[in-house]
Amino acid sequence: MAANIADLFEHAVDAFPDRVAVACGERELSYAELEDAANRMAHFLQDRGVGKGDHVGLYAGNSIEAVVAMVAVYKLRAVVVNVNFRYVENELQYLFADAELTALIHDRGYAPKVAAVLPSAPGLHTTVALPDGSDEKTDGVLYQEALAAGRPARDFGERSGDDIYLLYTGGTTGYPKGVVWRHEDVWRVLGGGIDFMSGVPLEDEWAQSRRGAEMPPMTRLCLAPLIHGNAQWAALAALFNGDTVVLLPHFDAEEVWRTIERRKVTVVVLIGDAMARPIIEAYLAGHYDGSSLVAISSSAALFSPSVKRQYLEALPNTMVTDAIGSSETGFAGLGIVADVQGGAVDGPRVMPGPNTIVIDEYGKKAPPGVIGRLARGGHVPLGYYKDPEKTAALLTEVDGVRYAIPGDLARLEEDGTITLLGRGNTCVNTGGEKVFPEEVEGALKAHPDVFDALVIGAPDERLGQKVVALVQPRDGVRVDLDDLERHVRQRIAGYKVPRSVWLVDRIARTISGKADYRWAHEYTRTHTEAVRSAD
Repeated sequence: MAANIADLFEHAVDAFPDRVAVACGERELSYAELEDAANRMAHFLQDRGVGKGDHVGLYAGNSIEAVVAMVAVYKLRAVVVNVNFRYVENELQYLFADAELTALIHDRGYAPKVAAVLPSAPGLHTTVALPDGSDEKTDGVLYQEALAAGRPARDFGERSGDDIYLLYTGGTTGYPKGVVWRHEDVWRVLGGGIDFMSGVPLEDEWAQSRRGAEMPPMTRLCLAPLIHGNAQWAALAALFNGDTVVLLPHFDAEEVWRTIERRKVTVVVLIGDAMARPIIEAYLAGHYDGSSLVAISSSAALFSPSVKRQYLEALPNTMVTDAIGSSETGFAGLGIVADVQGGAVDGPRVMPGPNTIVIDEYGKKAPPGVIGRLARGGHVPLGYYKDPEKTAALLTEVDGVRYAIPGDLARLEEDGTITLLGRGNTCVNTGGEKVFPEEVEGALKAHPDVFDALVIGAPDERLGQKVVALVQPRDGVRVDLDDLERHVRQRIAGYKVPRSVWLVDRIARTISGKADYRWAHEYTRTHTEAVRSAD
């Protein structure tokens, strides 16, 4: 059994070539049409010398062409490298060099940045510009020209489950790192190679396409950028199943609902509050038909209890789930949101996935009630690209079983569930007490006048660190800070309450909606006057 990404897609093509595979805006491609375009792009790249193990950057927003490019690269047994389209030139230089790119597929609008960076990437010999509505001058090959030059045949030879999948992390606290997986392993933990509810592995690589042929297809709206693992694997898993992948070129809450209505979307895949809150508030403010929705799935960022409650109340017939995991573990647990207590501010509480445990400070399985590090065994990554030191810190053995430990702190509960508390490197140690920013953010965002919030630790002579918050009020609303403090103190212990607060026009987040901690630290450092401070 190969369990290779390209093979899994091709099984779906063979099973239902006429189904709609991917849609964006008014355009769509069937599975057969997506196969044809991907084969042509793959042959074009192959003729340019791209082959097994070569690294091909994907520097693009969400589009049908981006999906074509991803599939094409995997057909060649080459490696897709996700490139953040918000990066400035020096960040692009770092990533192009670190990932050792040999080819780059990019939106045409990014051509000027590409031209500026190419001299510092001598190994990068081929560029393809995707249509994005711009007419920027490019020295690369245009997408349609590449397709015209390539052949539609599927004649790429045998592939392997050992082929490499590479995903660069967001780099919210430092430089991004490339996480290296085998295709079979990453399929098992992110692509549907196991049943996420039961943990039972699929029997073979044809199981998804067989099941898809027996059931009506789902229509899955993937809201995050395809350069993020959440959307990338939501899209790939949907394609393996014979479902329709729906993309938006840009995130817009009202367009989300127009797309749900037009495409009869059944599943929405999103990332935490940064997407979930504007979407549900657009629904409450407008007159949209969400009756086609069967499920809404959040992962990879804080999904606040107050926002979950809005979904339960507004969409009572839609299943809402909150999953935990990371680039280094894949799926690690799933919680079905059935009820949210009024004062709840804890992180997601989930049933752990297969081989998911909490490891204590002594490197053993933690008993209930003890805070430790989340770990996942079974199918784990090979490590970080070109970084043996970080790889050694990521992978460990417990009772003879190998686990990946990405740095998330969690607590095993008495009933066997696991509560995710936050990243260990963002935990605030204030006077010896540990404070998890996401818990404080959940309390702040439960206030009716707060739209978004981000919590960090700042240096403090007496406490070592103090808890500080950046708060984005709702549009046109003035936050009463005394009322906000009373509200927060009713939900969390006093030592967790922010000692300094900055009111900001907008909380900066990554393109996937995750907290941008570098921005927060820089903002509090350069804006020394907080609107409220206990100092």
